[in-house]
Amino acid sequence: MKRTMKIGLSGLMSLALLGACSSEDDATDTASTNAQLNMNFTGLEDLGADYNYEGWIIVDGSPISAGIFSVDADGNPSQTSFSLNADDLAAASTYVLTIEPSPDPDPSPSSVHILAGDFSSDMASLNTAHAAAIGSDFTSASGSFILATPTDGGSMTDELSGIWWLDPAGPSAGLELPVLAEGWAYEGWVVINGQALSTGTFTSASGSDEAATYSGTMAGPPFPGEDFLLNAPQGLSFPTDLSGTTAVISIEPVPDNSPAPFTLKPLVASIPAGAMDHTPYSMDNNAANTNPSGVVSR
Repeated sequence: MKRTMKIGLSGLMSLALLGACSSEDDATDTASTNAQLNMNFTGLEDLGADYNYEGWIIVDGSPISAGIFSVDADGNPSQTSFSLNADDLAAASTYVLTIEPSPDPDPSPSSVHILAGDFSSDMASLNTAHAAAIGSDFTSASGSFILATPTDGGSMTDELSGIWWLDPAGPSAGLELPVLAEGWAYEGWVVINGQALSTGTFTSASGSDEAATYSGTMAGPPFPGEDFLLNAPQGLSFPTDLSGTTAVISIEPVPDNSPAPFTLKPLVASIPAGAMDHTPYSMDNNAANTNPSGVVSR
């Protein structure tokens, strides 16, 4: 009986030791299947309640979600680290950041890619110029505009109430802009008494834009622009005088998350207080001040 008990206790102790080792091994194996992806972004804007940012790692040419997050009004992400499969993360060649609807019915990436970068060792620097993002940093963009109201039926009394991105010598396009990737469009703006009014969206500097609702009854020239003659928003009256206001060309996601200009504003101009109609005015390149960027590490 004593011998049987001794063997039983020894066996139990051995099993306990084996069980402990097995539990430790299992814990180690579980821990080794996950790894942290850490993120640091600058220049991202709050997308509102209907959209979120989503990161993706590209493994063997296929996207794998790397976490969904939002950004507050101060540009702070709701989350800066995500736990991912360690093997997938180690094999990732590229990180891509997209804008996604919320809720999102589609598990695949949207066409709105804002930042991307290739991993070099354990880090990827992200920018808009990467081929998997928008495809340009917009530092080569340039433009000029005139003040005129070609849609008013020929009246010359309100010529300072319209803006058109064209060179009157041609006339020819007044904007030199990179071709945008799918999921993005340009949009013109003027800021009057603190209100940003759209002049319409476009993807080509040569051709009419998807106009806003302020122009007159006549057809405008085949270039981006708008006359501010009709349907004035509350607090403004048309026709107006655009002298002393601000002109902006922004880059907007499609579909657009907001009626206000998006964070990407590559061209900006202060319209002179004594501006003259039909006179070209140049825009300043503002891309370096508004382009978002980021770094991810694994």
